[in-house]
Amino acid sequence: MFDTLSGRLDEIFTRLRGRGRLNEKQVDEVLREIRLALLDADVSLRVVKAFVKDVRERAAGAEIHKSLTPAQQVIKLVHAALIDMLGKKASGLAHADRPPRIILIAGLQGSGKTTAAAKLARLLKSQGRRPLLAACDLQRPAAIRQLQILGEQAGVPTHAEPDAADPVAVAGRALALSRGEGYTDLIVDTAGRLNVDRELMAQLAQIHDALDPTETLLVCDAMTGQEAVNVAEAFSSEVEVTGVILTKLDGDARGGAALSMTYVTGRPIKFAGVGEKLADLEAFYPDRMASRILGMGDVLTLIEKAESAFDEAEAKKMEEKLRKADFTFEDFLSQMQALKKMGPMSQVLGMLPGMSKLPVGDMQIDEQLPRIEAIIRSMTMQERNNPHLIKGSRRSRIARGSGTSVQEVNKLVKQFDDVRKMVKMMSSGKAGGGMRLPGGLKVPPNLGL
Repeated sequence: MFDTLSGRLDEIFTRLRGRGRLNEKQVDEVLREIRLALLDADVSLRVVKAFVKDVRERAAGAEIHKSLTPAQQVIKLVHAALIDMLGKKASGLAHADRPPRIILIAGLQGSGKTTAAAKLARLLKSQGRRPLLAACDLQRPAAIRQLQILGEQAGVPTHAEPDAADPVAVAGRALALSRGEGYTDLIVDTAGRLNVDRELMAQLAQIHDALDPTETLLVCDAMTGQEAVNVAEAFSSEVEVTGVILTKLDGDARGGAALSMTYVTGRPIKFAGVGEKLADLEAFYPDRMASRILGMGDVLTLIEKAESAFDEAEAKKMEEKLRKADFTFEDFLSQMQALKKMGPMSQVLGMLPGMSKLPVGDMQIDEQLPRIEAIIRSMTMQERNNPHLIKGSRRSRIARGSGTSVQEVNKLVKQFDDVRKMVKMMSSGKAGGGMRLPGGLKVPPNLGL
């Protein structure tokens, strides 16, 4: 989502690195360029003004014009100001005085509200909790069934009353059930509308009063830009919203909603939807998001994704194979399957420091992986475990079976062999420079891979 803004800021900082010490006029020029970049990213004007003022005050205190490393100083100050604008620190879910913790989900139709409720339920279950979903959106005919299906996929039960007419009564019965059955969390999906109206607000207020929720989370679609901020303001003025779930943060919008939301509403972004799968909901960390925007990567989130995707015992076995350089195409295929769980490869690689600066052509790994997988799956098990057997007619057969060319099969086999040799050299401390993974993705040497 922040690709355009990241690119603009990187251009500004790259030009800055070519200068020596900065005078006040040059600092003002840099801030003007940053201001234009933020406005182009659809960030609220009042937020941009406050942000630039904040950076200018920090710059005056740091006396950038006297610094020997002005570019680094400016980046550091912008990074700190971005963290403040995004909410300063992560804001998790509040604890309830007694179970269950009641989480009220609100939002407009089309914002991903029902899906967000199921994603949150799945996330809580993965943390060892026992959530219950409550279908209280009685306005949209398919909403109840949608939540039931998503609940089944997440492995979380759903309290639903398809023939009910009063959402407040349904919510009350769901609360009684959750207390009686010992559920730790009750996630209540409420009705959405095409726009903010009095009827929606009145219904929300009634459910809110009946449940006295621990959290009232507003689901906003990041793709709607500043309109998402306007919706959040409208809800916050009528209902006691405690936090925001920002959906579709993996989309191609300019990112203004995410950058403006907390400052404008005074409510923290607690979770971010980063994909369509139920697993694609992340806790929102302002410092990590600021680092991503500035191209510094997000190694902590990458580590968390890897820990959830890879089995520790299997990872140790794979590490041993890598050290001995005897891993096979079958091993590579299993690693590809695990990597898929972490999300699109372009998104995962974007969390590595410096990867955002690679040429665009090298970042087409998401398009390459299906072809690589097709080639490997067209091999026999014997060929996968003994790559040296793949010669001549075998390569022609593999190409036909995978719908690729012999040249592509040749290239993959050669690159796979090169990687094995490179890993062997690296394990012995003889390697230098970067390496190219099967499929053509170049890994720079400074990444330590």
